[in-house]
Amino acid sequence: MTPAPRRSAPAKAKSAIPQVSWRTPQPAPIVLISGPEEVCAERATAGIRAMLKSEDPSLEVTDIRADDYAAGTLLGVTSPSLFGEPRLVRVSGVEKCSDTFLTEAVSYLAFPQDGATVVLRHTGASVRGKKLLDGIRSGEGDGIEIACPAVKRDSDRFDFAVGEFKAAQKRIAPVALRSLVSAFADDLTELAAACQQLIVDVPGDIDERTVERYYGGRVETSAFTVADTAIAGQYGPALLALRHALASGADPVPLVAAVAMKLRTMARVAGTRESSSTLAHRLGMKDWQVDRARRDLVGWTGNTLGMAIHATARADAEVKGASRDSVFALERMITIIATRAPYGD
Repeated sequence: MTPAPRRSAPAKAKSAIPQVSWRTPQPAPIVLISGPEEVCAERATAGIRAMLKSEDPSLEVTDIRADDYAAGTLLGVTSPSLFGEPRLVRVSGVEKCSDTFLTEAVSYLAFPQDGATVVLRHTGASVRGKKLLDGIRSGEGDGIEIACPAVKRDSDRFDFAVGEFKAAQKRIAPVALRSLVSAFADDLTELAAACQQLIVDVPGDIDERTVERYYGGRVETSAFTVADTAIAGQYGPALLALRHALASGADPVPLVAAVAMKLRTMARVAGTRESSSTLAHRLGMKDWQVDRARRDLVGWTGNTLGMAIHATARADAEVKGASRDSVFALERMITIIATRAPYGD
């Protein structure tokens, strides 16, 4: 019997409006800021406000919640005043908007008010408001979209930090940048704040000693320090780093996640002979990540790497509720990884 042909997934409709970076936002009658990354969304909104304010200091700014909306508000705050000041309307919570707001916002697209900039924030947490988003993306309302996708991978955080210093025309040594990203691997808001503090406070170039002076305690107790020392086979220092991290209030779950991420990267790179740049491009990584993973692999075999991955998966389940003693689970994981030896119950 001839199998039925597989149906391909429907292609995602392309947006008909300009896609603008959150680092270089610009005003438009309708600005859709989409995606879950709040730091980037706040930067985009602030940038639009600053640009409009510089053009006309009399700018009127109004905030609206789409989920707690009173009928007629949108038209009221966008309509020209007696003196014709420009208006900026910032709408939050579009992903949970009321039916009233949705109806009025969709109608507004057909007749946007002159001199008004309406910024719509949709986190993408739900499909609520899809009709409005589809209308904007189809070109109705003369809008633009500023995407703020989630920053999850280490390479994404690294790119974010690079962008912070590049935008400020500030030089930071690669080693210092990696230390900074590792220290704030669990919170993009804190990473952004740390980058801005260094940009503002440090008059010249930023080196590793500068990062150590500002965030030494954070760097020393970071999850990646624990992971690095364990993977390097430094059993004693790894346990000390783990206990220091826990004493400083580190959460066991991100600690395991940092180890797991490094082991996964090692597993992806293991056994390959491609150049760093070729392999990095194929795997969606950075050259330095490939080089680092290859250095980490020294002294490892396929068996010991598999054993470490298994131990980390077990620890991940245990710190998420499968065990009553998360500290013991972490110590067992570190012992297996750092000594390359099985560890019984």
